[in-house]
Amino acid sequence: MRAMVLRAPGQPLVAEIRPRPAPGPGQVLIRVAACAVCRTDLHIVDGELTEAKLPIIPGHEIVGHVIEHGGDVMSPPVGSRVGVPWLGWTCGQCRYCRDGQENLCPKARFTGYQIDGGYAEYTVADARYCFPVADHYSDAAATPLLCAGLIGHRTMSMAGDARRLGIYGFGAAAHIVAQVARSQGREVYAFTRAGDDEAQQFARRLGAVWAGASDELPPEPLDAALIFAPVGALVPAALRAVRPGGTVVCGGIHMSDIPSFSYDILWRERTVKSVANLTRRDGIEFLQLAPTVPVHCETETFPLDQANEALNRLRTGALQGAAVLIP
Repeated sequence: MRAMVLRAPGQPLVAEIRPRPAPGPGQVLIRVAACAVCRTDLHIVDGELTEAKLPIIPGHEIVGHVIEHGGDVMSPPVGSRVGVPWLGWTCGQCRYCRDGQENLCPKARFTGYQIDGGYAEYTVADARYCFPVADHYSDAAATPLLCAGLIGHRTMSMAGDARRLGIYGFGAAAHIVAQVARSQGREVYAFTRAGDDEAQQFARRLGAVWAGASDELPPEPLDAALIFAPVGALVPAALRAVRPGGTVVCGGIHMSDIPSFSYDILWRERTVKSVANLTRRDGIEFLQLAPTVPVHCETETFPLDQANEALNRLRTGALQGAAVLIP
C-alpha cells in the first residue's frame, strides 16, 4: 500500500510503499476512502506532541470500508462504512474505562500517534472504536466529523446550556460547532486572528451574530467560551469575555503556555475546563445528531501524496474548513 510516513518530528512526511497491514484480534482492516487533516496531526508532525511512535502514519479522521475481520470480531460487518477517531484503544479495565470515561484511560493509545493512521490506502483499527457513518455524507464530507465534530461536540457539552456562546479559533471544529449551536437556538460569537476578515465573514455566513478579533470584547458578556486555537493567551481573554458564573472550555489537546492573569477575572465563580479525547458515547451521539442538524462540512480535497501541502496550508491558516486526503 501507499502511505505518507513521519520519520522524524519537524521533517516532511515521506511517501513509502508498505505491506498492507493484517488485522489482529479485536481489529478490522479498513480500506481508507478519505482522511481529514487535523491540527493535532500538525502538532505531531511539528514535534509539539512528543510521544508519537516513530515512524508513524498520521491521520485520525478516517472514513473507509471494512474489508477483513481479525479474531473475535463480529461487528462492524465486512463491507460496512465506518469512521475511525483519535481515541484508538483503551485497556477496558481501569476505573475510567469501567465508569464510561475511557477518554481518561492512562494506557490509551491514539490513532495516527501510537497507532498507524489514515494517511494511507489501508489501516487497521480496534473494532470497538469504529463508528457507523450516516449515508447523508460523502466519504470526504464525513471525515471532519470524526475529530473536529466529536471534540467540538464534547467541548460544547461542557458549556452546558449556555445561550451566548463564544468560539475562539474559527477552523474545522468551530465551523461544525457553530452549526449545531445555531440549530439549538444559541447565539454564536466568533473570535479570529486580528484582521482575518475572511474567517469573520465565514463565521457570519454560518450564523454568528458577531465576529471580531480575539483581543476584542463581545458586545454582550458570554455565558461560555470554547477555545479551539492552541494559544494559551486566549484563556485570560476568554475569562474577561464571560459573565460571572460563566465557563471557559479548552478544546485542544495542545496549547501554548497560559500567561499569568489577575485573580479578578477568574473570581465570581468563573470556571476553566479542559477536554481530553472522546468517549464512545460521544461518537455515537454526535454521529447520530450531525445529519439531523444537518451539519455541513466545508472541505478541500488533496491527493494522498500532497499531504505535506495540506499540512502546510493548515499551518499557515490558508484553509477554511478541513483539508481531506483521498488515497
